[in-house]
Amino acid sequence: MSTPFTSMLQAISRQRGVTAALVVLEQDGIVVDSNVQIGQSGDRVAALAASLYRKARLSSQAAGLGAVSFMQLEAPHGRLCAAGAGDLVLVVVAASVVNVGMVRVAMLRAVSELAAYGGRPT
Repeated sequence: MSTPFTSMLQAISRQRGVTAALVVLEQDGIVVDSNVQIGQSGDRVAALAASLYRKARLSSQAAGLGAVSFMQLEAPHGRLCAAGAGDLVLVVVAASVVNVGMVRVAMLRAVSELAAYGGRPT
């Protein structure tokens, strides 16, 4: 079954080192659509990433820094990246050796597609 996000998620998943790409609801972390490799836990990642992104967005606004355009969590075994538009967050899980610049460019391009479905302006 295809959704409006299927081709976007497939394109991001083709980046070397990306193991999961998901569109989730910011408020509760529910997965709207995903492209996840076997062995990845999409639901847990979605909930964690949505919570982190929401807190980063609210913290940035409270500090007067403006909207969060891209968030990255770097750990020894990989990276978690998130970019939001409206009520939706694009989440990418990748290996630590991924070219994060290429992933970031692909994600920021995809955010414009999310904006059409997200509801709240960023």
